[in-house]
Amino acid sequence: MIKSMTGYGRGVHRIGEIEVTAEIRSVNNRFLDVVLKIPRSLAAREQQVREKVSNEIRRGRINVWMSITGDEDKYKNLSINTGLLDAYMRIARQIEKESGVENNLDVRSVFTLPDIIIADNEQIADESTWQCAEVALDAALAEMSDMRQREGRLLLEDFQVRIASLDRLVQLVQEHAEDRPGETLEKMRSRLSRIAGYENIDEGRLELELAIIVDRMDVTEECVRFFSHNEIFRDMLNSEESQGRKLNFLLQEMNREANTMGSKANSAEISHLVVQVKEEIEKIREQVQNIE
Repeated sequence: MIKSMTGYGRGVHRIGEIEVTAEIRSVNNRFLDVVLKIPRSLAAREQQVREKVSNEIRRGRINVWMSITGDEDKYKNLSINTGLLDAYMRIARQIEKESGVENNLDVRSVFTLPDIIIADNEQIADESTWQCAEVALDAALAEMSDMRQREGRLLLEDFQVRIASLDRLVQLVQEHAEDRPGETLEKMRSRLSRIAGYENIDEGRLELELAIIVDRMDVTEECVRFFSHNEIFRDMLNSEESQGRKLNFLLQEMNREANTMGSKANSAEISHLVVQVKEEIEKIREQVQNIE
């Protein structure tokens, strides 16, 4: 089953006075990249959060945001980081002494200094708080997974239509290629008769040259491989695992076969069909970038 790499999920859970909100956003990325923004009280649980995300998601840039709220006054234990404040003051006096810049550090300026205020109540979350956070996180992951699967089903329908279109186009390439030897033989006879006269044409030599030319123009092998790639593509789409990377590699192989067809064909009709084939491959490739 294919899944989109883009999605969003939100979960909220409450136990007593504690309420935890979890939000998850995912976007395209070659590898799994989990970015966490969680309360300090949950810092000890960071690895568990990452494991939960990685068990659900294989690829993409995942942003996880969590917050904890309660009925108690969470600001009642704010205090000053006196050691850091002393260091700031010492540096300010040193700058004033060495550069002559006036030291205008006041209370208002102190509040803007990084980490100068300490929230003493940011202790490690207890087990019940983690259980609350875990439920909220699971709910957010489930909602995001559902969104990614819904988008994946839409992508699947689009892929199936485009692969069927590729089958038809390559079949037409093969049919045009089968008519090429006869057309080439007639063109060679016509040109040679104009140059040397028909009675001077060596039919044996003409057939030999034609065989060499036809062999260079033969795209049967490329068409057979292309049909095989299409079947493998369909199998991957129906696989239980998401196959984004493998599908991208397979599209590169399909594009390579199309390029070879175009270079060997020496035919305006086939060249036009090959252009359409490559257009379909490019449209599929753009969508595959969204698959996990």
